[in-house]
Formats: sequence, structure tokens, C-alpha cells
Amino acid sequence: MESGAETIDVLVGRIGKPHGIRGDVTVDVRTDEPERRFAPGSVLAVEAPRGSATGLRSLTVTGTRWHQSALLIRFEEIPDRNAAEAARGILLHAEIPVDASPEDPDEFYDHQLVGLAAYDEAGAHLGEVSGLVHGGAQDLLTVRTRDGRDALVPFVKALVPEVDLVGARVVIADRPGLVSPLPEDE
Repeated sequence: MESGAETIDVLVGRIGKPHGIRGDVTVDVRTDEPERRFAPGSVLAVEAPRGSATGLRSLTVTGTRWHQSALLIRFEEIPDRNAAEAARGILLHAEIPVDASPEDPDEFYDHQLVGLAAYDEAGAHLGEVSGLVHGGAQDLLTVRTRDGRDALVPFVKALVPEVDLVGARVVIADRPGLVSPLPEDE
């Protein structure tokens, strides 16, 4: 990364249980690009869980492998099973350039979506994207409506057919009760 380039902190994973005796840990992946974020030599910032006594501030990836459906990672700073057990629950963050985009054109970083104006398919202004909720099945856009409510919209192509970063807008295939209130609630 270039020196002086503006970066943003992105959550990429959470350390789970130890695997074996050599310090390998399972990682709950929170990125669509694990091969990029967890490449050997990558240095990840650490966010310790509440009550943790860990003194770790960063972790350096020395190796990765998939075991069944779990990503196993070995970190330079975690030499054995005891250290791996103590690292449970640590959140892993990567610094990425603000202007970076995921490799897949249909994927977006949270910071690219927050603040975008939300419109329905007819062009009526619905509100603004105020956040994202990352779920197991799918992500949800949080849309702060013009009347101050927060609506959760599944972030799927059928309901969010257009994301225009240049135009700073998203188009939502709104249905009564999704973003707009149900007729009986108006």
C-alpha cells in the first residue's frame, strides 16, 4: 500500500477455537476475499473481546488452509494451543485503501454504501443508507427513511437492483412494508 494513501479499517474475521497443538485457529471469515485478506505475510489489527487479557495488538499470517468448511490460520504471534485458546473471540481488521473496491463488481464495502441516497424504481426518494447488518444468509441494508424510521432491506439483486457509487444512489424495488409503510399504517 502506498505511503500516505487514505485507508479504512475493515472487519475481516473473528478467531474461533484452536485446531491442533501448534497454534492454528479457526477463523469465522467476514470477508468475501479471504485469500487476499489472509495471505501469508498479512498483518491484521486486533480488537480484543471485552474482558480479554490479551496483549496482542496485531497478528501476522504465516499460513492458511481449509479444513472441511473452516478456514484454519497460523499466526506468528500464536505459537501453541494455549495461546490459541487465549486468542478466542479476537476480531481481525485489515486496512484497505478508501478507494479500493472488491474484485467482484457486485460486491461492496460497507463504507461505500453508507450515505448513499435510496430511491424506488419510479425515482421517488425513500431515504438514505445508514448502515449494514451482516447476517448468516444475507446482508441487510439499513435505510433511514425520510420520516426517521429505520427499514431493513435484504441486500439481494431482486430488491436492490442498482447500486450507483458514482451517482451516490441505490435503487430499491420497494414494496409496501419494506421501506414504505403499509397502507393501513399511514
